[in-house]
Amino acid sequence: MAVLTTIAALILPSAAAERTILLYGDSLLAGYGLPADQGFEAQMQAAVDAAGLDAHLVNASVSGDTTADGLARLDWSLADAPDAVILGLGANDMLQGLPAATARDNLEAMLTRFDAMHLPVLLLGMMADRGLGADYVAAFDGLYPALASEHNAILYPFYLDGVALDPKLNQADLRHPNAVGVAHIVEKLLPYVEQLLQRLP
Repeated sequence: MAVLTTIAALILPSAAAERTILLYGDSLLAGYGLPADQGFEAQMQAAVDAAGLDAHLVNASVSGDTTADGLARLDWSLADAPDAVILGLGANDMLQGLPAATARDNLEAMLTRFDAMHLPVLLLGMMADRGLGADYVAAFDGLYPALASEHNAILYPFYLDGVALDPKLNQADLRHPNAVGVAHIVEKLLPYVEQLLQRLP
């Protein structure tokens, strides 16, 4: 019996391993202010499962992280060798008024690392507060499309599209989506996650 089992294992194709997608962002992906089962990871995993996609999300997002923070902990976060990455950093750079060029450089360094590891990336765009001035807005808003183009990443233009500043879809701070807001984001983002998985060999 043992011999037959060994022969079968050699002849029959093994089941494809489940793909791992690393969520790498700040509070928006970490699920700040929400129960674990209502945050982005849980809702997106449920959507992925319902769509029949063979992927497991691993959340390495940290509330409050800037792009510099994300870059500093990148080696540690990649230790589990993910198959793909959803990258969502930069909002805290903007909220702190940090230079858009610095955020771009940090994201560039992360994307370059992902390229070297042959990891397909879904880049979540962010938009600057219009009160920061036209020059800053142009520089910040433009960095995401530019980086996606340069690194052949899939771009979701604005993570909070249709949710930003809507009291019905946000927590009291109007910066973090509530559970209903997250559901809206997940619904819009799911086709992009499917594209991400299609890039895997």
